[in-house]
Amino acid sequence: MTAEKSFRVCEKGHKYYKSSDCPSCPTCDKENKLVSGFLSKLSSPARNALVHEGIDTLQKLSMYTEKEILKIHGIGPASLPIMRTSLEEASLSFKVK
Repeated sequence: MTAEKSFRVCEKGHKYYKSSDCPSCPTCDKENKLVSGFLSKLSSPARNALVHEGIDTLQKLSMYTEKEILKIHGIGPASLPIMRTSLEEASLSFKVK
């Protein structure tokens, strides 16, 4: 069973249909796609979720445990290896409980 899609208009005026309650606009997501940095390696939902939480640097990411990051809506287990590798490349790691 698929969820019914609802018509939406974002604050920039883009029109789209979405079946989830996620507020991100697909057009804005494409326009805001980063070309470098660890956020550019993540999916749009994961990237948007981190930015929404104010986590936009590896230093800020390292202040959270993996469990805390997974609790953020939009972050799935597939994003963890990407984040972990990015942290390791910067000689950082997730916070240990």
